[in-house]
Amino acid sequence: MRVLIITSSPNKDGLTAACGEQARLGSVFSGVDTTVVNLNEMDIAMCKACDRGWGACRNQNVCQQKDDFQKLHITMNEMDGFIFVTPVYWWDMSESAKAFVDRLRRCEAFKKEGHYLSNKPFVCIAAAGGTGNGVVSCLTTMEKFVDHVKGLKYDFIGVTKRNKDYKLKTIYEAAKSMANELMQTRTI
Repeated sequence: MRVLIITSSPNKDGLTAACGEQARLGSVFSGVDTTVVNLNEMDIAMCKACDRGWGACRNQNVCQQKDDFQKLHITMNEMDGFIFVTPVYWWDMSESAKAFVDRLRRCEAFKKEGHYLSNKPFVCIAAAGGTGNGVVSCLTTMEKFVDHVKGLKYDFIGVTKRNKDYKLKTIYEAAKSMANELMQTRTI
């Protein structure tokens, strides 16, 4: 079983990084093969809505822009579960997360068959430093994304500076639980 953890913060020592690390530890504890990628270390441009929004993404389920998106998209097909961690910027996902999600949604939402994400569990984490505002609206955006790609909603966790001590434990437990469930399905 394989789990992909996607983070999207330029701050490698901040709250989002701590959330990603707890997700990694929980997943690894359960014995699943765990891969972590940080979107801020990749070259993934914004969606261009090619051909007036009817481009190759909608018709062929691939993005015609050439950057790191294609490799990550293909990698997702090999995964059994996903943990998506984003900082909250302006009551929403980070810009790198939005760029990736917008392109991924277009490639996956209209597939007739062979969905890379369909019926695979997602743990979504919104980490709001500063005031802590915007967690709920960011998680709502993430929920819409999971719905669009036909994923399974495993857990949605909002983290702020005030609740981080117990929410980091929650993230660890959520990742461990999802990974354990994935391992159990392999033995059935």
